[in-house]
Amino acid sequence: MRRNLLLIALLACLSTAQAGPREDALQVVERWSKAFADADVDGITGLYSGNALFFGTLDKTLTTQTADIRKYFERALLTGRPRTAVLREHSVAVLSDTVVVITGLDIVTATRDGQTISAPGRTTFVVERQLTGWKIAHFHRSPVPN
Repeated sequence: MRRNLLLIALLACLSTAQAGPREDALQVVERWSKAFADADVDGITGLYSGNALFFGTLDKTLTTQTADIRKYFERALLTGRPRTAVLREHSVAVLSDTVVVITGLDIVTATRDGQTISAPGRTTFVVERQLTGWKIAHFHRSPVPN
């Protein structure tokens, strides 16, 4: 009996310690933000799925190729350093065990002529669990209108 109670307690601890889709997707966004601040082009590009749909802040066309997403971040992250991107107010919609939408307002900063400039934006991530882990399947960021 005592062994059964111990086993039940252990299983209860394990089940509450596991992250769910919401937490897993938010971790991807946290890693994205860190890679952005670190100007880690490989790190940020590696968070996207191979068939991701991507609309960068100033993009006029949809990007669908990993190589083009990489080029975008080479231009964006390797200038104006240090930079940051912080998701502020946001909402999370768990669509299934494998798809989560995170959308909200963010602040991106860059440095120009020794001054920090801020650019508020609207951001959406669709994060999907794939065989290789959670990846960004869709990204869109646009400036907040005046």
